[in-house]
Amino acid sequence: MPPFSTGATLPPAADDTTVPSARQDSALPRRGLSAAGPRDRMTIAVLGPSRYPVSEPYLGGLESFVGNLVAGLRARGHRVLLFAAAGSTDAQPELLAGGGWEPDELSRQDPSMPAAAFLREHHAHLSVLDALRTTYAGEVDVVHNNSLHYLPLSLSTTLPFPTVTTLHTPPTPWLTSALSAGGASDVFTSVSRFTARQWAPWVEHADVVHNGVDAHRWVLGPGGGGLLWFGRLVPEKAPHLALDAAAAAGHHLHLAGPALDPEYFAEQIAPRLGARATWLGHLGGTALTRAVGRASAVLVTPAWDEPFGLVAAEAAMCGTPVVAFDRGGISEVLRPHVGEQMGVVVPASDVEAMAAAVGPAMAMDRRAVRAAARTHLSAQTMVSRYEEVFRAAVAERPVSDQVRLAAS
Repeated sequence: MPPFSTGATLPPAADDTTVPSARQDSALPRRGLSAAGPRDRMTIAVLGPSRYPVSEPYLGGLESFVGNLVAGLRARGHRVLLFAAAGSTDAQPELLAGGGWEPDELSRQDPSMPAAAFLREHHAHLSVLDALRTTYAGEVDVVHNNSLHYLPLSLSTTLPFPTVTTLHTPPTPWLTSALSAGGASDVFTSVSRFTARQWAPWVEHADVVHNGVDAHRWVLGPGGGGLLWFGRLVPEKAPHLALDAAAAAGHHLHLAGPALDPEYFAEQIAPRLGARATWLGHLGGTALTRAVGRASAVLVTPAWDEPFGLVAAEAAMCGTPVVAFDRGGISEVLRPHVGEQMGVVVPASDVEAMAAAVGPAMAMDRRAVRAAARTHLSAQTMVSRYEEVFRAAVAERPVSDQVRLAAS
């Protein structure tokens, strides 16, 4: 992630003017906002994902979201304690995965022992939650739970400070089981209206806070460089369908991202590469933003219901129009309001419709696409919204409860 100086604000992009903050679907409670102003310093414990490290080049949208939110909060002067997988940038020594714990030899002989990887992740989350109850009990104001593990929900009421949980994925049996068994969070947020509706049977209310993109990093690009697909090269992202659509449209396609499924890459990607398609490898940082800014359009081909679709937001912030399958929250990203579009949404898995939409997308005004992205999908708006959520959560947990829980 790009470095930020403590106390600085996220700088505006140099190529266009600042736009108003996006209107969100549900008004957040304003109780608890300090009279001293919204920039009062908080100490925020962020629980990140444990599958991949939160570091550049990011291996997924969740890692990118956490990394950029942490950077944005730190840039506004907040103290952020990041708990994430081994290899994460500027994280605490306590890890959510990769800490090296192993069961002893006698325990290994238990025939009912679960898979070692499950045990290590379980132990790591237990250790972090215990550290929050003890080592960090007098320091933290609020916990922001972005973990997909069940323990933060199961044990949130044992912490001496409130927990805010963001719903990044569709419901999973691990998390719904934790909630059904009495697990909780003081506040829930969701990355899209679509995802909030999916969670409605377990979470009565989740404030929608769309993910944001840093306009200073994802700058307006010139376009003209053909089509691009970027992300993890895995079946659920279906880049092979992007290759087919680009071929049908008669345009060269560049692929950028890690090949995390060797069998899928060998069977579905490699045979489609050649004169009309190129794999750029796993790009990050400036190399990736330049590739996105040079693209004439970006293809987004989820084979599952994307909760948000961060790549679409990143492309739009560069002024690069998007052609995407209509899955999950993608349409919320690209079509926030009537008359404001950052791309074209076509029926899910319809390669012919995607190919036909390439021309109209490439004809869109790049500055208008970027302006819409800055209005609705800016990192500044996202960070401000989470500041409000955190302050409201702190204000609504009575001090007496905090003292009682800390002493228990």
